[in-house]
Amino acid sequence: MSDSDKPKKPQLIQPRTLKGFRDYLPESMIPRERLIQIAREVYRSFGFSPIDTPTLEYLEILTGKGSDETDRQLYKFQDHGKRDVGMRFDLTVPLARFVAQHINELGTPFKRYHIAPVWRGENTQRGRYREFMQCDFDTIGTLSVAADIETGLVINALLSAIGFERFTIHINNRQVLNGLLEKQGLSEQATPVLRSLDKLAKTGEDKVVAEMIATAGTTEEQARSVLTMATLEGTDQEILTQLKPLVRGSELGEAGVERLEQILAGLQSGGVPSERIKLDVSIARGLDYYTGAIFETFLDDLPNIGSVCSGGRYDNLAELYTKRQLPGIGASLGLDRLLAAMEELNMITKVKTPADVLVTYFDKGSLGKYLEIAASLRTAGIKVELYPDTKKLGQQLKYADARGFDYAIIAGEDELSRDALQIKDLKTGQSTEHLIANAATELAAIIKKADSH
Repeated sequence: MSDSDKPKKPQLIQPRTLKGFRDYLPESMIPRERLIQIAREVYRSFGFSPIDTPTLEYLEILTGKGSDETDRQLYKFQDHGKRDVGMRFDLTVPLARFVAQHINELGTPFKRYHIAPVWRGENTQRGRYREFMQCDFDTIGTLSVAADIETGLVINALLSAIGFERFTIHINNRQVLNGLLEKQGLSEQATPVLRSLDKLAKTGEDKVVAEMIATAGTTEEQARSVLTMATLEGTDQEILTQLKPLVRGSELGEAGVERLEQILAGLQSGGVPSERIKLDVSIARGLDYYTGAIFETFLDDLPNIGSVCSGGRYDNLAELYTKRQLPGIGASLGLDRLLAAMEELNMITKVKTPADVLVTYFDKGSLGKYLEIAASLRTAGIKVELYPDTKKLGQQLKYADARGFDYAIIAGEDELSRDALQIKDLKTGQSTEHLIANAATELAAIIKKADSH
């Protein structure tokens, strides 16, 4: 066979990921799945039901629903049927389409949670990627302040369940902001004014004023009046007292202040510690669809990482899809940002396995016995991995240590002849002998005791 007839080796493709996207190794996925499970449990505890929607939507469903920025960041293309489609940039806009389409089956109020990836072609930064997971919960079909209050209660329960004690839920109401703009004759410029205001913490007052003048056409006096309200300081009650004269005469603004009072009182009645609640008139939330209460949650020990759980009330979002009024309110846990914060705060234990125990295997003729031991431990609710090869014990224990197992089961020919095994604590190095018949119960008790500490 000549060289020309020999099959050519395929050219190797360099393995790489797109900018803004990433792979998740086990040590990243394990804490990620833990947070998702906690979110599910908290949402379910408040009566929220799971749903899912497609990754792709008709482009007209997605465009013009968030902001000019989200429209620019949208991943959009034509599919094989030459239809204009886009990848969802959040889970709220698909929800509006979903409830408009299925509301007769769902009934109201409808409470849902949705945990799924979304895509935005934005500049990457710490804890922020172009593909990221959102963990949303929403209540649809009620204007009641009870739903507003419950949103704050869920945020508090969620951060607490994850393990945070020091965090602050910042609360505002778009009605208050819109009421002030109404008094200033800026109702028509509300969207660019509020987008500028939302950058206050990042850019400072002078740049916000300059942007309001440039993008919204305000006078400097008008811009400064908006900032006067946004920078009010004091206790929540003191800020409420200062707000009332600023919006007096605007029915919308006065209703917003009253609503804030009810929300703040309700959160305290619901058991949220007062130090975790902050009335913050500067937050506006950049998305255009918010109409009422808005929430942003900051970690006291890492405030610069940004809000880790945000949301608000959107009473008109579904109006493009149905004539039926379907007001909604909800929030979203920023999973990737929160994980980045937890890593920075050393709240994540680095492990490469979800299992607690490694069953070692070095007596080749006793594979069936090792399988029985592993099965009995799993029956007792213990997560177990059986090492697949009869390597030296030292190599197997090195494997266990590298992956973060807590315990190893060691049973050689001598132990098995006595129907016994060794349980080795890989953190302390101590070993104890147990009868195989009792091992599952006794190891479960050991693990439970260790977890309680």
